[in-house]
Amino acid sequence: MNEHRPEEHPATPAPEGEHPRRRLDANSLRGLAHPLRMRLLDELRLHGPSTSARLADRTGESTGTISWHLRHLAEHGFIEEEAGRGTKRERWWRAMPGAISLSATDFEQDPGAKAAVSVYQAENLRRQYQRVADSLAAEWEGDWRSVGFVSDWSNLRLTPDQLRALSDELAAVVARHTPDPAAAPDPDARPAIVQIQVLPRKEPDRP
Repeated sequence: MNEHRPEEHPATPAPEGEHPRRRLDANSLRGLAHPLRMRLLDELRLHGPSTSARLADRTGESTGTISWHLRHLAEHGFIEEEAGRGTKRERWWRAMPGAISLSATDFEQDPGAKAAVSVYQAENLRRQYQRVADSLAAEWEGDWRSVGFVSDWSNLRLTPDQLRALSDELAAVVARHTPDPAAAPDPDARPAIVQIQVLPRKEPDRP
């Protein structure tokens, strides 16, 4: 799970059994802020452990390129080698547990990190949009055809404190509906996408 908060405020407590969030600093941000590395981390988070060869097949990149980026992710603690699996020639990698969060205000005094912030934000939004587009384009059957919705509330007028409160309440609702990762999955359940964007809207300059 990725969480981007443009303004700093206290994070909603993680539900019981969930690993704590990792807040990106300048060093870890530079280690992650690359489109291919972000995709590789997504692949490992969503589909489980994999090898560079399997990831190369999924992404269309060479195994050498994939291996280099995997090592880079491992150096920054985003993934690790899966112990007891694979060989010297075929290493299996898995994502480290826990959500990732970023607050843009952490980097206001670091001009060198601003480019990495922009890359991370743009790629994160692009991947979020793609997940929704893939879901809308899929052919669903049975009860799955009538669930989910996409909506937009753009006419609210809120203070900064009210916007923070809304963000925290929405995050708390998602946390309440998040299954215990240690519990056996419901056989009727399937992966779901929940995306929340709570942002101030820039109004046009008036003459």
